[in-house]
Amino acid sequence: MNRLQTAPFASTGRSVSRLGLGCMGMSGVYGTSSDEESIRTIHHALDLGCTLLDTADVYGAGHNEELVGRALLGNRERVFLATKFGLSGISNSPGQLSVNGSADYVQSACERSLKRLGVETIDLYYLHRLDPATPIEETVGAMARLVEQGKVRFLGLSEISGATLKKAHAVHPISAVQSEYSLWWTEPEQDILPTCRELGTAFVPYSPLGRGMLTGKITSSEQFDAKDWRRIAPRFQSESLDQNAALVNAVSRIAEAKGATPGQIALAWLLAEGQDIFPIPGTKRISYLEENWHSLEITLSDSDRADLRRLILDHPIQGERYPEHAGKLVDKSTQS
Repeated sequence: MNRLQTAPFASTGRSVSRLGLGCMGMSGVYGTSSDEESIRTIHHALDLGCTLLDTADVYGAGHNEELVGRALLGNRERVFLATKFGLSGISNSPGQLSVNGSADYVQSACERSLKRLGVETIDLYYLHRLDPATPIEETVGAMARLVEQGKVRFLGLSEISGATLKKAHAVHPISAVQSEYSLWWTEPEQDILPTCRELGTAFVPYSPLGRGMLTGKITSSEQFDAKDWRRIAPRFQSESLDQNAALVNAVSRIAEAKGATPGQIALAWLLAEGQDIFPIPGTKRISYLEENWHSLEITLSDSDRADLRRLILDHPIQGERYPEHAGKLVDKSTQS
């Protein structure tokens, strides 16, 4: 693999691919999916050189971990495997989501994930959402015991504030933080990303393509399957979608000049923001996987990056990231 496609992952001593693969969409969150096609996509990702796979116990109520586990048969050593716990409920109905970061739950959730994944050790184990009823020190203390037991190698947190990260890191090193980050959501730059850099923590942007919006392929919410989560996402409602398309159209003009797609430019922009950033675009299709992977070949000049920054300012995004209940599950300083 080209060395430019990999980078050291925080202080883990491991190098992983700069682009990972988010597997959530393989379990129905964005409409129907095929297990066979999804497994072929994962295998193709490994053949391309993608080593960072991301899943969670809540995706498909365990289905996604089982799917990834099937794909990993005979491939375990090729993968830096990340999964998450602490969020439960129906993923395409945020009103039914709940959080749990209690010490007993940490242990039991990990045992279930190991069984579904069919592995002895999880490389990177994230707390999916902060549990306001449980001090973060207690949750991370329990996660650290998993490291001692050899069930987990490294710890991560998702959608947390810089203050929470510092509290957690004081208990046990936090190797990675996962948060939404893209051309249409740059809030992490204000708090959590600088804190990650202060502590030497890797930053893993999920939804780096704006849940598909930044690919330029979405023009109407009517395109979505009846069970697609985006049908209830505020940014994809008709009153917001037209305004949000303005940024995509502007990025498309830059992409055309470079012989690229807008999605590739969006990923190239994130990659150019630092070697400590590891985006995990999700897809269940080989064609989209390959399109995303080619973003590694795109070089953005300082002028290109300045142009993209201006576009972000000139085309503010309308609509919250999540419906009200799901938004409340995001640690306070990252919420919107």
